Amino acid sequence: MAIDTPISILVVDDSSTMARIISNLLQQLGFKNVDEAPGASSALARMRKKHYDLVISDWNMEPMTGYDLLCEIRADKKISTTRFIMVTAESKQDNVVAAKEAGADNYIVKPFNAETLHQKIKSLFAHAASPPQT
Repeated sequence: MAIDTPISILVVDDSSTMARIISNLLQQLGFKNVDEAPGASSALARMRKKHYDLVISDWNMEPMTGYDLLCEIRADKKISTTRFIMVTAESKQDNVVAAKEAGADNYIVKPFNAETLHQKIKSLFAHAASPPQT
């Protein structure tokens, strides 16, 4: 199944280098509508002005973490259904569980490659192309 590449994606990372790496991977995968935010607060501001289909956020940011961002998104009715992938160097099971319980749709542990990113995104949007089960 091909991903609908016109989807809009917001990459959130306080490391401009990491944000650029993820954006470049997304562009290699055919995504054209990719924006970057240098932190959670700016991501929320962007999301309240523009619709995004997917947020890909680093967990470890300051002063507001990716986990905090996820909780803020899920608490805001206007943006609460935005799909969310958490990215982190932490592979602790507790973190994965916490992210899932807070509403993360998927979780990626650094380092990762374009194929891993592609599979994670594909799994989020696969059901949209399938007819509903009756």
